[in-house]
Amino acid sequence: MEFKTDIEIADAAKILPIEQVAEKIGLSDDDLEHYGKYKAKISWDAIKRSENNKDGKLILVTAISPTPAGEGKSTVSIGLAQAFNRIGKRSVVALREPSLGPVFGVKGGAAGGGYSQVIPMEDINLHFTGDIHAITTANNLISACIDNHIHQGNILDIDLNNITWNRVLDMNDRSLRNIVIGLGKKADGVTREDHFMISVASEIMAVLCLAKDLDDLKKRIARIIVAYTRAGKPVYISDLKIQGAVTMLLKDAIKPNLVQTLENTPAIIHGGPFANIAHGCNSIIATKLAIKTSDYAVTEAGFGADLGAEKFLDIKCRTSGIRPDAAVLVATIKALKMHGGVNKNDLKEENIEALEKGFENLRRHVENLRKFGLPVVVAINQFAQDTDAEIEKLEKLCKDLGVEISLCQVWAKGGEGAEDLAKKLVKNIEKQKSEINFLYDVNDSIEDKLNKIVKDIYGGRRAVLTAAAKKQVKKLVELGLDKLPICVAKTQFSFTDNKNVIGAPRDFDIEIKTVRISNGAGFIVVETSNIMIMPGLPKVPAAENMDIDDKGNIVGLF
Repeated sequence: MEFKTDIEIADAAKILPIEQVAEKIGLSDDDLEHYGKYKAKISWDAIKRSENNKDGKLILVTAISPTPAGEGKSTVSIGLAQAFNRIGKRSVVALREPSLGPVFGVKGGAAGGGYSQVIPMEDINLHFTGDIHAITTANNLISACIDNHIHQGNILDIDLNNITWNRVLDMNDRSLRNIVIGLGKKADGVTREDHFMISVASEIMAVLCLAKDLDDLKKRIARIIVAYTRAGKPVYISDLKIQGAVTMLLKDAIKPNLVQTLENTPAIIHGGPFANIAHGCNSIIATKLAIKTSDYAVTEAGFGADLGAEKFLDIKCRTSGIRPDAAVLVATIKALKMHGGVNKNDLKEENIEALEKGFENLRRHVENLRKFGLPVVVAINQFAQDTDAEIEKLEKLCKDLGVEISLCQVWAKGGEGAEDLAKKLVKNIEKQKSEINFLYDVNDSIEDKLNKIVKDIYGGRRAVLTAAAKKQVKKLVELGLDKLPICVAKTQFSFTDNKNVIGAPRDFDIEIKTVRISNGAGFIVVETSNIMIMPGLPKVPAAENMDIDDKGNIVGLF
């Protein structure tokens, strides 16, 4: 049987004008700022008015440690929102915006899949409404002003060897990780070493996602630290007097975007930080709006529960007051077998032993979510090659763990394929009230907070700081900037800092190479060994399989 591609399915969908989608969540056409027929930004007046609405329930979708086999977290999130509507519960899905880096690199698209997609998928996967471009420009305005300040006399006495602000680009480009700028004549600027990150790792992305409104955004931008003086004092964006200009560039980007799923369920897509190198959650504004305009809001956090979900709870929930009512942990039998040691080429073969071994990864994630006080339902993204024996074994393992399991067929059936999951979540939420417990006290030392994450979430022994990292911690303590949540930048593929260690290892150390402050965002970024904040392209980029014809029809996005 030949299956339609994601883009073929999306192109055949009955898409509604965006004002009709808005009506489903109580918004009028006057509440929208249109970007064509099928996407729009939601006005501040509408956002403000929604604050008086009753809160719906919030479902946090996360996953096991990702594998090359794929888990389908976004697909399940979209299918689940569709399913809630099918069982008579008004639902909205709140997702992140795709970055062009992974779209052209390994993912080839990030708008769900099959019959559980957000549309128009070509627009969403490409430039969308320009939010990430605005973030890129705002970030690089700061860089330009730093270098201009130095060129024009450096009144602030910025230490050229201690500029912490990097340039960004929304593309995977390893050649830009370490560069030298200001080459040429004197008029071409001061020569110094500089670095590029991917745009979604910018602190501007973080502050946009964590700000409650435009005024809060400007205040957060003003207190971003971009460098240190030769005397060791921090230099803030407010010292450069450009917080207003930077905020101005983001005046539209801070408004959430409204689109729809294939079944015309409203989808609010806004913000896109990665969960391995950033905090991995969509914007607070978007999530709160989803809660205020639905009975059941569905949102996701990036990568596994050790990264995205931990940061959602310890960073986003602290900042916003948002509290999820339940969590969904997404897995596939194929991915669990990979965690059990099976090669990707052999996943079609039944392997009960590997499934049982790989289940330990799922078990760890369930236990971690329970530590936060969340009811958990396991969603198995089902494939045709999953055998009856494998399904039976997985159901028994989940039963022994005391966690409900739901078999989902959201790729093939859309919302219909997640109705069982939706019903089980409704039942669980009615039966068990979530009581969110944060993992650590923000007033603890940086080392204690970090060790808490390593021991209680990763299953390791301790965090081992390099000499440079210890020096950076000491500096933050001296500045009084240590009483903030921790955002760990770590490989998504393992509980350890080694991407090749699969399953659920124990008794390992995590090496910390860098500790830096994101003062505007309000958290401390801790980088482990081998983490790249500017990813590279694979040997065969997804871009090689993409094309557009003379009528504007796109192929190769998936």
